[in-house]
Amino acid sequence: MLIWVLTDGKAGDEVQCLGVAEELGGQIELRHVAARAPWSWLAPWGPVSPSDRPGHPESPIRAPFPDCAIASGRQAVPFLRLLKKLSPKTYTVFLKDPKTGADTADLIWVPEHDSLRGENVMTSITPPHRLTAAKLQAARRSGDPRLDKIKSPRVAVLVGGKSQHHHFTATDISLFIEKLQQLITSGAHLMITASRRTPSSLISALEQLVKSKSGHFLWDGTGDNPYLPMLATADYIVATTDSFNMIGEATATGKPILAFEPSGGHPKLSRFIAHLVDYGAVHPLTGHLEGRPYNPLDVTQLIACRIKERMADR
Repeated sequence: MLIWVLTDGKAGDEVQCLGVAEELGGQIELRHVAARAPWSWLAPWGPVSPSDRPGHPESPIRAPFPDCAIASGRQAVPFLRLLKKLSPKTYTVFLKDPKTGADTADLIWVPEHDSLRGENVMTSITPPHRLTAAKLQAARRSGDPRLDKIKSPRVAVLVGGKSQHHHFTATDISLFIEKLQQLITSGAHLMITASRRTPSSLISALEQLVKSKSGHFLWDGTGDNPYLPMLATADYIVATTDSFNMIGEATATGKPILAFEPSGGHPKLSRFIAHLVDYGAVHPLTGHLEGRPYNPLDVTQLIACRIKERMADR
């Protein structure tokens, strides 16, 4: 099976599409479809630009066309529509609300907190991702020598940063470090990884926290990010709520998640967290270990199965 992944290059969209594509199996081609202004202003409702149409050497939409195309992000919508027009046999999938209706693709996935519904629309609490049960199991078996000395209870700390709707103030940083310090005092041992979005002031505060106490780990950016073995071997997870994907991946472990929300916010993200609180996966970060294991959440496999079923029925 030839699969195209169509996005404008945003990491969050790309991760979700690649997760579904990898679950399907086959040959995956990643095609970035960012249009230039003024055409980008017209997305998702307008057409693709002349330079992006078939026959132009720069066009990402050219034969041989794929068996399946998975897209996300408003800039990808015109390209997915064009692909379907040129290749009706291609099974098209869109992740998140395209804002152009349920007939935009053969199959659409949206989170439960979105309103789009239809016969071809799937919903779930968490988004698709690349963190499979098989990957977690393999990471648990192989481990990571940098984490071998971390004692139980082991707490993976996933630190985000500035996003479209969130940012860390000095007060946020102080409160976050205070809650982590309380976890340490209660006997927890931390395994911390930050992201490219993490502000330097928060990195410095985390470095000071780890230096002041033994038996904890902070990834310093050298070598591979131990994100996967941290999640695989953690008893609890602390995560900042500035990323749908980061929280979604954490729920694939079935481990209790202690959530910290920095300044800002968005109604959709609030509804997302509320659904996970109701499910029993997420608890507020209070400085104490809370929660019990739950059935892991992983919609990626369900989306891939639906695609295979629908393609087989055609």
